[in-house]
Amino acid sequence: MLSGKDKGKTGKVLKTIPDRERIVIEKINIVKRHRRPDQKSKGGVLEKESSIHVSQVGLMCSKCNTPVRIRSKKLEDGKKVRICVKCGDVINVG
Repeated sequence: MLSGKDKGKTGKVLKTIPDRERIVIEKINIVKRHRRPDQKSKGGVLEKESSIHVSQVGLMCSKCNTPVRIRSKKLEDGKKVRICVKCGDVINVG
C-alpha cells in the first residue's frame, strides 16, 4: 500500500475488478459489517477485506524489497517481461 490507513503493508491480491479499477488484497483495508442472525448463520460483526483503487498500491520487487515502477521489455525469444526500474531485475508475477 502506498497510501491510506494501511500504508506500508503488503499482501497477496485476492480479486481484481478491472471495470472499476479496483483490487482486493489479503488482510488490507479491513471493514466491519454487521449481520443479522438467520437460520444458517449466527450473525454478529464480521470483518472482511474491502476493495481499494489500483493507484494506491505498487508492485513489489523481490530484489529491492520496495514498491517500484515497472517497464516492459521483450526478450530474444519474443517473451514480454516486467522489469524493475530501480535495479533492472525481472519481476515474476503469478
